[in-house]
Amino acid sequence: MYLSTIGRREHPGGVSKKSFALLGGNVFALGTVSLVTDVSSEMVTAVLPVYLVLGLHLGPAAYGVVDGLYTGATALLRLVGGYVADRVRRRKAVAGLGYAMSAVAKLGLVAAGSSATAIGVVLTADRTGKGLRTAPRDALITLSAPEHMLGRAFGVHRAMDSVGAFLGPLVAVAVLAVAGSATGVEGFDAVFVTSFCIAAAGVLLLALFVRDRRAPKPPSGTVSLRAAAGLLRGAGVRRLLIAACVLGLATIGDGFVYLLLQAKEDIATGWFPLLAVGTNLGYLLLAAPLGALADRIGRLPVMLTGYGALATVYLLLLSPLTGWALFALTLGLYGVFYAATDGVLMALAGPLLPEALRTTGIAIVQSGQALAYFVSSVLFGLSWQFWGATTAIAIAAGTVLAAVAATFVLLAPRRKARP
Repeated sequence: MYLSTIGRREHPGGVSKKSFALLGGNVFALGTVSLVTDVSSEMVTAVLPVYLVLGLHLGPAAYGVVDGLYTGATALLRLVGGYVADRVRRRKAVAGLGYAMSAVAKLGLVAAGSSATAIGVVLTADRTGKGLRTAPRDALITLSAPEHMLGRAFGVHRAMDSVGAFLGPLVAVAVLAVAGSATGVEGFDAVFVTSFCIAAAGVLLLALFVRDRRAPKPPSGTVSLRAAAGLLRGAGVRRLLIAACVLGLATIGDGFVYLLLQAKEDIATGWFPLLAVGTNLGYLLLAAPLGALADRIGRLPVMLTGYGALATVYLLLLSPLTGWALFALTLGLYGVFYAATDGVLMALAGPLLPEALRTTGIAIVQSGQALAYFVSSVLFGLSWQFWGATTAIAIAAGTVLAAVAATFVLLAPRRKARP
């Protein structure tokens, strides 16, 4: 499979009413696990920026490091998880270990108290679990749906995932209200304990309902470190990895976007988690339709449109626009960004990778993007700290536009020269 297939109309007949039924129960089972797990993780993610910046008084530079650790510093473990899953051919077991680690880490946040160092260690453990589970889970999706429906498969999965992301902040707000403290330690501890209980339910669902896809054992030497490194000799995989890194450098964390909105509009601390609800609502509504559209018209155009929406989000934060119009446009377009890019990038990667090394190849792409995101988060925090928020977000917007152009050059279909 070559990159020339990226823009091809793979299913000319369009999307039939029964097409989603062809995806298989495993995609929906994995989606259910992600839904429940995302309720848990988004409860923490929604309160974390305000907890660290307003509660523990971290500056933008320090928050950038923590945010980078939370999302990108465990990127190498994605490689470990991907390679081990391919090696032992037990993708479900490796994913389950990752889900379990993240669940236990929620209780670690309670034990960490107000220590920024301990919180950093616990968050790293939480993201270690995510690093282990993500590639095996996405590989299971690519093996549970026909190739021409991978965009739909990831769209359905990400839509179900985003239901959890939508509900998580609402649950966090409810728990804070019941705890009677929007900003006190007791309120945050209640959020973390509830988050653990929900995450444990997700692990149970994975064990009971997700089926592993164990193909016959490949020939000796098919799954090895040399074979994994050999994936990068393929021009398609190499270009996709470079594009993923470029796009990762252009992406700042959700927490930064919401903190900028909070500072611009002076949002009360207790309502801060609801900012994620607006983003996740857009993601929820658009993930499946945009995944199907990507299968129909080409995955690259849809993904680049998503990054165009991200650039617009950054420009809106620089604009004089205020009030409900700012919230609606910023959070709505942020949801479009996630719906058009998250699963679509993995749908681009799947057909380029051999089945025996599918998980490892996906982990390579995800790790490159996660490491680039870590660099981006740290640099953005430093820019905000020393040059101010306006300059930092202006640089971020320019970086996204440059990344879109570079990605188009890297991934645009190559026409074969005529003899």
